[in-house]
Amino acid sequence: MKFGKTVVKCRIPILVAAILLMIPSVIGMAATRINYDMLTYLPEDMDTVKGQDILMEDFGKGAFSFIIVEGMEEEKVAAMKAAIEEVEHVDTALWYDSVMDLSVPMELLPDKLYQAFNAGDATMMAVFFDSSTSADETMEAIQEIKQVTKKQCFVSGMSALVTDLKELCEKEEPIYVGIAVVLACGAMMVFMDNFLIPFVFLLSIGMSILLNMGTNYFLGEISYLTKALAAVLQLAVTMDYSIFLWHSYEEQRESASDKKEAMAEAINKTLTSVVGSSITTVAGFIALCFMSFTLGKDLGIVMAKGVILGVIGCVTTLPAMILVFDKLLMKTRHKSLIPSTEKLAGFITRYYPVFLVLFAALLIPAYAGYRETGKEVYYELSDSLPRDMDNIIANTKLQEAFDVGSTHMILTDVSVPMDEKREMMKEMEQVDGVKYVLGLESAIGPLIPEEMIPQSIKEILQSDNWELMLINSEYKTASDEVNGQIDSLNRILKKYDQKGMLIGEAPCTKDMIEVTDRDFKVVNAVSIVAIFLIILVVERSFTLPVILVAVIEFAIFINLGLPHYTGTSLPFIAPICISTIQLGATVDYAILMTTRYKSERYNGNGKREAVATALAASIPSVIVSAMGLFAATFGVAVYSDIDMISSLCMLMARGAIVSMFSVILALPAMFMLFDRMICATSIGMKNKMRRKSEVTI
Repeated sequence: MKFGKTVVKCRIPILVAAILLMIPSVIGMAATRINYDMLTYLPEDMDTVKGQDILMEDFGKGAFSFIIVEGMEEEKVAAMKAAIEEVEHVDTALWYDSVMDLSVPMELLPDKLYQAFNAGDATMMAVFFDSSTSADETMEAIQEIKQVTKKQCFVSGMSALVTDLKELCEKEEPIYVGIAVVLACGAMMVFMDNFLIPFVFLLSIGMSILLNMGTNYFLGEISYLTKALAAVLQLAVTMDYSIFLWHSYEEQRESASDKKEAMAEAINKTLTSVVGSSITTVAGFIALCFMSFTLGKDLGIVMAKGVILGVIGCVTTLPAMILVFDKLLMKTRHKSLIPSTEKLAGFITRYYPVFLVLFAALLIPAYAGYRETGKEVYYELSDSLPRDMDNIIANTKLQEAFDVGSTHMILTDVSVPMDEKREMMKEMEQVDGVKYVLGLESAIGPLIPEEMIPQSIKEILQSDNWELMLINSEYKTASDEVNGQIDSLNRILKKYDQKGMLIGEAPCTKDMIEVTDRDFKVVNAVSIVAIFLIILVVERSFTLPVILVAVIEFAIFINLGLPHYTGTSLPFIAPICISTIQLGATVDYAILMTTRYKSERYNGNGKREAVATALAASIPSVIVSAMGLFAATFGVAVYSDIDMISSLCMLMARGAIVSMFSVILALPAMFMLFDRMICATSIGMKNKMRRKSEVTI
C-alpha cells in the first residue's frame, strides 16, 4: 500500500518530472542513428563481413553501385563521370575512359570488356565509395549523384536501395504512429466504458514511448525496422496494463472512502498483476536477443525496454493523470458495448468436447502450414519495396539490358601468381550463370607484363595485400541458383587461394539465409522454455504451463500457417519475430483466465462452474486487449508500402485475433478435460480445495 500512497501523494511532481523527461527524450530520439542495411547484422566472424572490412581498410572502398546511362553521347558520359568523381565520398568511377582515351573507339576493346559495359544505347559505369554501404555519407553521396545524373541515368546497388528505403521510411513512419493511435483509440472508445479514458491512456503510453525511443541513443543506433515497429508495438502491448489499472480503480472506488485511497489500492493491485504479466512479454522479446543475426538483439532490447518503461508509466504517470482528470472521466462514462458473457461461457463449457475436436482437427494442418511457411520466406530485401522505387527500376534495367542479376567481388592474395589468377578466372567463367570475371588480368591481357599495368588501374584493383575482382552474375540475389553459384565459386577460389574471400550482396544474403534458419529454431525454443518456466513459477503448477503454451502455440501455428495456404510469401524475419512476439504478448490472455479459474477452484466451486465463471469474467478483458493490439497494427499493415513492416504488422494483428479465439474456445475446453490433472499437479491446490470443502461442510 505504501508505494500506491506515495504515487498518489506525489502525483503532481511525477507529472512534472515526466513532462521534463520528454525534452531529453525528443533530443535523444532525433540523435539516434537509424540503420537501413539488414546485412550489417550478420555475425562479425563471417568471411563476407571480414571481406567488407578488408575492402574498406585496404582499398578505401566500402559501398559499390552500378550506374546505367541511356541514350547519352560518350563525351557527355565522360563529363558526367567526372562530375560523379567530384561528389564527396566517391572514391572511384570506372568506365571506358578509365582504361582508354575517348579518341580510341570503344569497339577496339576486347569483346568481354565491351559487352560488360555496353548494351544497345546503354552504357554502364561502376562507382566505388570510400564509406560503407549504409553509412550516412554514402546515402548523401547517392542523393547527390542522382541530382548529377538526372533522369537518363539509373543508380543500382545496395547503397541506392538503403537510400530509397530511408526516404520512404521517413515519409511513412509518422503516419504509422498516427494510424495506430487513431485506431487503438477508436477501439478503446468502443469496447471500454468511458469516452475520455483512451486519450489519457495514449498520453501516458506516448510518454513511455518517447522515453523508450530517446534512451535508444545509448545503444548507438537501431534498425529502421525497430524504429518503425517499436512505437506501434509498445502502444499495442502496454495498453493492457493501462486497462487493468483503470478497471481496478473503478472497482476500488465503489468501496474506498475517496478517490485517492481507491487509486492507491488500485496501483498496488495493478503493480502485482502487471509485473507478473509483463515478465512473459519481456521474456518473448529477450528471446530475440539469442539470434546470431543481431537484428533480433536490436529489436529485442528496444521492445523489452519499452515494456518495462510501459509498466513504470502505468503505475506512476497514468494514475497521476487519472486523478487530475477524474471529474471529466466520471462525466464521460458510458455503458460498455460488450454484452454479458455468462451465456456464451456456459455454452462453451457445456459443449467443450466440440472445441476439443476442433482443436485436434486444426492442429495438424495448422502445423503443416506453419512448417511450410518457414521454407517459403523471401530474403531479397528489394522484394519488400514498391516496384516504382528508383533503385528497383535501376536493378530491373541492369538485369534487362545487361543481364546482370547480382555482382560479387573477390579478394585474392597479391602473392598468387598472375597465371594462376587467369586460370582461376577461366574456371569461374565456366560456372553456370557467371557472365564474366573482371580484374587486372582482364584489363591488360596475357601478353602484357605486370610492370606495364597503368598505375591508375592498379590503385583501383590492387592494394599492398589484396587484388580485387568483379563477377557479374545472371542470377538474382537470394535465389537458389545464385546460392549454388556462390558455393561453386568459393570452391574454385579456395583451390587457388585459401585466404581468398567472395563478398558482396549475394554472398552476404546467402550467409543471412543460413544464419536466420538456425536462429528461427533457437529463438523459438528459448521463448517457449523461458515462458514455460515463468508460468511454472507464477502458477506453481507442472500442468498449466504445458496447457497455456500449447494453446498459444496452436494460435501461432494457425497464424503462420495461413500464408502457406493463401500462397503468400513472407519476409524472412517475420516467422522468427512473430513466433516470439505473439507468444509473449498474448499468453497474458491465457494467464488471466487461468488465475481466475484457480481462484474459483480454491473457493470450492466445481469444475464446470469454475471454468464458466473464469471464462465469463475474462472474455471482456481478452476481447478489449486483443482488439487493442489488432487496431494498433492492422491499419499500419494496410497502409505501409514496405512489405517487411506490412507483413509483420498483419501477422501481429491476425495473431491477436487468433490467440483471442484460441483462449476463449480452446483453453476452457483444456481446463474441463485436464481439471483433475491440474489440481493434482498444482502445488497447494488440493490442500486449499480440501480445507475449503471442510469449512463448507
